[in-house]
Amino acid sequence: MSTPTDTAPDPVRKRSLYRGDPGMWSWVLHRITGVTIFFFLFVHVLDTAVIRIDPNKYSEIIETYKTPIIGLMEIGLVACVLYHALNGVRIILVDFWSKGAKYQRQMLWTILTLFVIVFAAAAVRLLQILIEHSF
Repeated sequence: MSTPTDTAPDPVRKRSLYRGDPGMWSWVLHRITGVTIFFFLFVHVLDTAVIRIDPNKYSEIIETYKTPIIGLMEIGLVACVLYHALNGVRIILVDFWSKGAKYQRQMLWTILTLFVIVFAAAAVRLLQILIEHSF
């Protein structure tokens, strides 16, 4: 029997495996960019298929893509493709290089640095083109 001075044990807390580690966010961002690229390719195939059905409708669709909002979305697509590609190389190295798991965090910061540098240059150029064609 228990006595009044006995206390109940503290409940066991179940913690998630992921606790906000940069590797987790890299995984999440890789999935988001992959899905975004997939949906772009899906829409691209559909709008390109329209040319076989009605060339005039295809021309109308292409004209809608020449708006500034779509231009900004294209810059976002470049960001998705660039991040997904660089992170994909990192994942390949982690999987197939014997020391990949040991250096995965350093590789993550390396690809993020490369991403920022390359995307900044690309975004500046794409914004220049967007501004030239919009005004």
